[in-house]
Formats: sequence, structure tokens, C-alpha cells
Amino acid sequence: MSVLAPPLPWQQIETVLIDMDGTLLDLAFDQWFWQEHLPDVYAGRHGLTSAEATRRLTPRFEAVQGQLLWYCIDHWSRELEIDIRALKVAAGDRIRWLEGAPQFLARLAALSKRRWILTNAHPDTYAIKDARVAVGRHFDAVYSTHPFGVPKETAAFWPKFCEHTPFNPATTLLIDDSLPVLRAARAYGIRWLRAIRRPDSGGVVRDTRDFEGIDSVADLL
Repeated sequence: MSVLAPPLPWQQIETVLIDMDGTLLDLAFDQWFWQEHLPDVYAGRHGLTSAEATRRLTPRFEAVQGQLLWYCIDHWSRELEIDIRALKVAAGDRIRWLEGAPQFLARLAALSKRRWILTNAHPDTYAIKDARVAVGRHFDAVYSTHPFGVPKETAAFWPKFCEHTPFNPATTLLIDDSLPVLRAARAYGIRWLRAIRRPDSGGVVRDTRDFEGIDSVADLL
């Protein structure tokens, strides 16, 4: 069962690491894009029904889930011979904030904490979303895991990231919708962790297991 999150001791927190998709931005866009829109486009290219396209694509997606390739739009553009970036740009009007996220970020800025986006999204994916909702203007820095060669859910990522961009895990808060990411961060020693229970506004509230859960970042206000 999810553990409801108590108030945070903001006076003890220096750095706030915040995921993008499913934490600040509605994961409904990504779910629709990968589960519906891309299979429809693939089906049209290959003379398949959408169901047939999904059956072909699902094993290919599952084979790299949890790896950096899963998040790499260059990889999928090559593999599927479809311009994924162009598809995302064309569908950009579907990109949305999760409820309360801009208000939370405005309040967070007033607390004078270091505010970093830390995302597995490809840099081009980040750029597309930033162009739509200006997510980056709320942050001191934006980091994609792609230059580090491994995603956040792997143990190898965290020492690489800390060496590149030093921070103190004991005074750091990570907010993310991925339980594997939170587990890796906890193992590295990040003290404050919060799990998003509703990353997709149209989805169900998820069980965040042994992580303290919030429905949205707005709950931290």
C-alpha cells in the first residue's frame, strides 16, 4: 500500500531533482503517443491494422524497457523508419502540465532551492515539450540522462551524475513517478523521496509501495 507523504522539512533540503514526464507533465501524452498514435502511423506505413501493428511493436518496445534505448527517439526513428521527432512536434498541442505543477514550481522558486530537471527523455523530446509549455524556465538547470549513457533507474547513473554535477544526497529531494528510479536513488543515498501516484491524469491512482506518495507535486505546497 502507498504511504501518504508527510510534510517535507524544507529547511533541510538544498537541492530538488524533479522528473519531467509523469511528474510535471501529464503522462497521458506519452501513453497516447506510444500506445496509439505511433502504432497507427506504423500500421499505415505497412498496410496493417492498428491491432496488428501493436502486436509487432510491443515485443520490440519490451525488449529495451528500462534501458536508455527505450527513451531514445533517434533509436526508434532508425528502427521503425519513422521520424519520431516530427511526429511529436506535430502532436505537440496534446502536451500538458499536470494539475498544480506550475504553481508548485513558482512556490519552489521562492524557497531559493537548487531546482534541476532530471529526465530520461531524449534532449530533443525535452526541447519539443519545453517549446510548448516552457518547463525549463522554472529551473536552474535541465539534465537528460542520455549524455551519461545510462538511465536513472540504474545504479551506475547516480555516481556518474554526482561526479558531473556535485550535490549532497543527504540534503536532496527527488520527485519521480518511476519506482525503479526511486529505488536506485534510495540505494545511492538520496534522503528525501516522493513518488507520484497519478502520473497520467486519465489513469488510476497507483500504489507507490514503500515510497511516500503524492497525487501530484501540488500536494507538496
